[in-house]
Amino acid sequence: MCTGGCAKCLGITLVPLSVLCTLAHILLFFPGGKVIEDSNNITDEVWWFGGILGSGILMILPALVFLGLKNNDCCGCCGNESCGKRFAMFSSIIFAAVGVLGAGYCFVMASVAINKGPKCQTGKEWAYPFHDGDYLHNHTLWDTCKSPENIVPWHLSLFSLLLVMSGIQIVLCGIQVVNGLFGTICGDCQCCGCCG
Repeated sequence: MCTGGCAKCLGITLVPLSVLCTLAHILLFFPGGKVIEDSNNITDEVWWFGGILGSGILMILPALVFLGLKNNDCCGCCGNESCGKRFAMFSSIIFAAVGVLGAGYCFVMASVAINKGPKCQTGKEWAYPFHDGDYLHNHTLWDTCKSPENIVPWHLSLFSLLLVMSGIQIVLCGIQVVNGLFGTICGDCQCCGCCG
């Protein structure tokens, strides 16, 4: 497969992942599927926008660049037809690095949120009743959260989705770094359309 074609496949995969990460993060603003009256009662890591900024917006940029590499009509430079393609593949490495940073940010935020647990009403106050991921192994601790209903599985499911999807995004952007290196060094396997 040509390096441009490989990049296009990666871009096609990254677009739905970034949309899903954004949607999963938006759902975190509604703990347990309910609207919370006081925004201070939403888990702190939700306000860091890992899924929206990191795996969402910052991932769309590389995805669009990867999608455009297959149809890049660079006419070349200095008499070399593949020069423009090589530069485009080199620039894709930079965008892939941006994607790795964005997805890495989301991955770290999701990991911290899973370890910390959700913010919930334990009686009279809103607090973080779980410590160092102890609720992951002991499901009887979930009853500590009185409100919102089903907050623990909601929190765990959505942050786990963000963790997995951002991990996949990191791997895909890493593949594009290698693909971009091959494209920069070897060029694409097809000649540019505008060069004849």
